[in-house]
Amino acid sequence: MADARGREIVLVDCPDEVGLIHRITGVIEARRLNIESNHEYVDGSAGHFFFRAEVAPAGEPVPADLLARDLASVLPASARVRVTREERRPIVVCATREPHCLGELLLLDAVGELPGRIVAVVANHDDLRSLVERFSVPFHHVPHEGLSREDHERSLVRAIDAYAPDYVVLARYMRVLSADAIARYPNRIVNIHHSFLPAFAGAAPYRQAFARGVKLIGATAHFVTEELDAGPIIAQDVTTVDHTDTPERMAQAGRDVEKLVLARAVRLVLEERVFLHGHRTVVFE
Repeated sequence: MADARGREIVLVDCPDEVGLIHRITGVIEARRLNIESNHEYVDGSAGHFFFRAEVAPAGEPVPADLLARDLASVLPASARVRVTREERRPIVVCATREPHCLGELLLLDAVGELPGRIVAVVANHDDLRSLVERFSVPFHHVPHEGLSREDHERSLVRAIDAYAPDYVVLARYMRVLSADAIARYPNRIVNIHHSFLPAFAGAAPYRQAFARGVKLIGATAHFVTEELDAGPIIAQDVTTVDHTDTPERMAQAGRDVEKLVLARAVRLVLEERVFLHGHRTVVFE
């Protein structure tokens, strides 16, 4: 995490052209910043350039807005430049009844291995309260029974907004968010899907997988968009199964993958390693 010198993360994406890295590093050198790590990538088919660097001052800290302005001055007019401090950003986790993804995030936060802070958990059932409270994290039960979707979602949004999170994480939250709720947190809602998208989308994926005799069970973490389970993919992984596995055993294998994939995706977005690129992502791991 951030050290005493105030490490910053420099993020640039723009149309590709000759000399971009030279110009960016020239500004960084002129401001007496040391590059501690960097990644760059050019999407040749789209002609687009992506750059991420972690920098630390060799002398006096440089204000983030000043560094961003200096960088923008040497880049194409359409360049997107951000300079952000490396810090533990606040997140709110939404859950329903399944504990595996939520539990993994709570544990990582508790031992300091999550580059963020879980400031609250919001759930539409009360089942996970005791788990959450063991970690001294505020738990908000926002029941949906007897309410319209709109009324329930207003209550959900109020509970989330009270903590002003940088990201909202859906840890097996089993209700579909409306377009209005998604637009409230654009590109800031991370979801875990219990299959290797786009395969077996929708209900009962493990029974679908069993019926097809699959040999790999997967999980997909993605940003939430209005199109169900079709947002830009952040992270995926798989584990093997065979003909002896029942749908229930496949589901258990899937849960093991889900919690790890979601945790990896949350780390990636909190560490500013994910660039949105149309319907895709560029991820610097």
